[in-house]
Amino acid sequence: MMPTNVAVWFEIPVSDLARAIGFYETVFAVTLNQSACPSGLPIRLALFPADTGAVTGCLIEHEDGKPGGTGTVLYLNGGADLAEPLARAEAAGARIVVPKTPISPELGCFAQFIDSEGNRIGLHSLN
Repeated sequence: MMPTNVAVWFEIPVSDLARAIGFYETVFAVTLNQSACPSGLPIRLALFPADTGAVTGCLIEHEDGKPGGTGTVLYLNGGADLAEPLARAEAAGARIVVPKTPISPELGCFAQFIDSEGNRIGLHSLN
């Protein structure tokens, strides 16, 4: 059965997988699962935890993936209040480029930061 979500997988390119794992584990208070690419390609991955059937993704280190602060912005779940992971991101060395900003009472809030690798990452929460 085909998922109904528009997004089904994401990859965040990194140049230093160990550094990026430390950053994202700190920001989201989770443990990422590091592994080699199942296809045998020279790619290293660290998978974000997710419930069965939920959209998830990974940090990915390979020669063709270059981190960058322009282009597509990926928004990650900021939990009950994105102020908490945003504060952890800043403490872990992120540069906040859009502080917590209300969208509307129905749509919640968003923020953006530059991660340890130079990627622009968004956060979203209903509060």
